[in-house]
Amino acid sequence: MKAYNFIANEGWPQDKGVEPRDTAGALSDPSASESGQDDSERKAERLLEAIVSRENLNLAYKRVKANGGSHGVDGMTIEELLPYLKQHGTALRQSILEGAYNPQAVRRVEIPKPDGGTRQLGIPTVVDRLIQQAIAQTLNSVFDKGFSANSYGFRPGRNAHMAIKAARKHIEDGGRWVVDLDLEKFFDRVNHDKLMSLVARKVKDKRVLRLIRKYLKSGVLVNGVKVKNDEGTPQGGPLSPLLANIMLDELDKELESRGHKFCRYADDCNIYVKSRKAGARVMESITRYIETVLKLKVNRKKSAVDIPGRRKFLGISFYMKEGKARNFVHPKSIQRFKEKVREITSRSNGRGMEWRRDKLTRLIMGWVNYFRIADMRSDARDLDGWIRRRIRMCYWKQWKKIRTKQDNLVRLGLERSKAWEYANSRKGCWSIGGSVVLNNALSNECLERLGFPSVSRRLSLAY
Repeated sequence: MKAYNFIANEGWPQDKGVEPRDTAGALSDPSASESGQDDSERKAERLLEAIVSRENLNLAYKRVKANGGSHGVDGMTIEELLPYLKQHGTALRQSILEGAYNPQAVRRVEIPKPDGGTRQLGIPTVVDRLIQQAIAQTLNSVFDKGFSANSYGFRPGRNAHMAIKAARKHIEDGGRWVVDLDLEKFFDRVNHDKLMSLVARKVKDKRVLRLIRKYLKSGVLVNGVKVKNDEGTPQGGPLSPLLANIMLDELDKELESRGHKFCRYADDCNIYVKSRKAGARVMESITRYIETVLKLKVNRKKSAVDIPGRRKFLGISFYMKEGKARNFVHPKSIQRFKEKVREITSRSNGRGMEWRRDKLTRLIMGWVNYFRIADMRSDARDLDGWIRRRIRMCYWKQWKKIRTKQDNLVRLGLERSKAWEYANSRKGCWSIGGSVVLNNALSNECLERLGFPSVSRRLSLAY
């Protein structure tokens, strides 16, 4: 693996290894022992140098490029970032060190939520994504070791599957009721002063604090007009997940001090208790803490005290079998998956079957890799039948003309007279897609030879 050293003064770009390395060299100072200043204190006060070190910025560039994403308000794309850094990288680094750099406003994007409504994303420019990524990489080493063991979201070496397994353990240990907390528009409501006071507990370099606050105050571009934001951390930048964990670590510590069993993944938090009465009491007291101390808001309509089987945590629900907690895919997660399949297999999107095949392959691979933690063999079989019908429907629509339909049916093994009769059918594409004739012509084996993926097949490979 290689990345470019875009801070080099000559011979640019240079190949340079990107494996994470100790940044002590970037912070070393031969005169430190003479001044008598403690080495750890000196490093803490020079944290900005670690952030803009060549190694850290090269690694940040590699990750920003790998993550891809859309452009910001300046229109610069990921592909244009490297040439920009080749020309301006040294000046950019110097302006950050001098405190002269000012982030640009983020571009507002609204995406639909699975349960209705929209989620507002703030897309920073690619340059600001690079700088935010560099900050996040350095601060992760400062904060992550102090985070709660019950926090699983956006942390190195932790993932959603670990959170689900921990939740199963809490349920098996008697937590048959769950306090399911929903924080209303969490990323839009973070109190800047509260957040910065938490960051300042461990970050002693005031230049870094000023830079982070600049990002919090950078504003949002709405219909060409920059709107200031006095609260919130725009969801969409590389720094937001870390800032969210710093803020919500206070909630984790409060729950731990009270002896609660819980799992938190970003702003999704489930607390496991032994009775409905205990759940109601915890819901009331924790809601009061969140709203008065953390200055956040609990969505009372979406939060609830219930049995785990009726709630959704990270797309998963729970049930007990022979004394063990197990998982099933929540119906809303299946519905969302089917909506994505419908988009890919829409008869009116003008796409060819190769495009649909490739899109379905990536969608199914990602979906199965995530939900394989659940008992989903029956769901997989049902989804396969439904997806194949939609694929057959797309073929029938694509063939269009009667003669084309007849010729393709004959090519697939149907006798010519029967093929002619079927090609003249007035039934709709969806009806034909589920017919016996097309099921036999475009059989499961035929679709597999054509490269179309199977949920069940992918599930068997995932174990």
